[in-house]
Amino acid sequence: MLCKGPAVLEAPEQFTVLGLPVHLLNDYGNWLGSRLSQGIGTHVITLNAEMTIQAERHETLAQIIRQSELVIPDGAGIILYLRLRGQRRRRCPGIELAESLLQQAAQWGASCPVFFYGGAPGVAAQAVKNWQEQLPQLAIQGVTDGYISEEAQQELQHTLQKKQPRLILVGLGVPRQELWIAQHRHLCPQATWMGIGGSFDIWAGNKSRAPAWLGDNHLEWLYRLYQEPWRWRRMMALPHFALKALAQLRA
Repeated sequence: MLCKGPAVLEAPEQFTVLGLPVHLLNDYGNWLGSRLSQGIGTHVITLNAEMTIQAERHETLAQIIRQSELVIPDGAGIILYLRLRGQRRRRCPGIELAESLLQQAAQWGASCPVFFYGGAPGVAAQAVKNWQEQLPQLAIQGVTDGYISEEAQQELQHTLQKKQPRLILVGLGVPRQELWIAQHRHLCPQATWMGIGGSFDIWAGNKSRAPAWLGDNHLEWLYRLYQEPWRWRRMMALPHFALKALAQLRA
């Protein structure tokens, strides 16, 4: 049974950032919700500078990004690059788009079940509990943490194929979540699949998002580094991205 929702909107405009596509829309939530409502399979990629640099070194990841139905400009570096190329666009944080989808799924109830996969043991389960307190009509079809055995992984795949959830949120980190989705999306061809990184931790109350003024000034990455100082090596992708972007713009 299909959810009731708006008709599918026009195809998004596509732009290229260092060889990778970015889809430009005025309302990502409405466009993606229309596909979710009609059971049109979609893989959502939340592109930022770090993922862009990883894709340079990981051709499989690059191919997955190019083949995805929706690539949103999640990172400040992507937005700044677009603006330097004359595209005045606002950032679309992946966590906010996922929240919009959950709110829409709650309106459709049992006809649009949701599955959470990823995070440390207990984190996704707590996120589910918090969401169901906010949205009692949200139909959660299953929740599994990201630290499971090979046997449990096989059971997870069987469960997805049997239950056919319509919205599948995967929090395994980049690029693991993108690779996992690409390998398994055939199990639920009508579903919307989205890698959401550490969003389960935020929804569970274990971590917090950066203050709005930091996000407005493209400094959310600095707050994340403050929370997780071990990420400093990965953050080196930011100046790498900036140098490559400037070199391409000059060319």
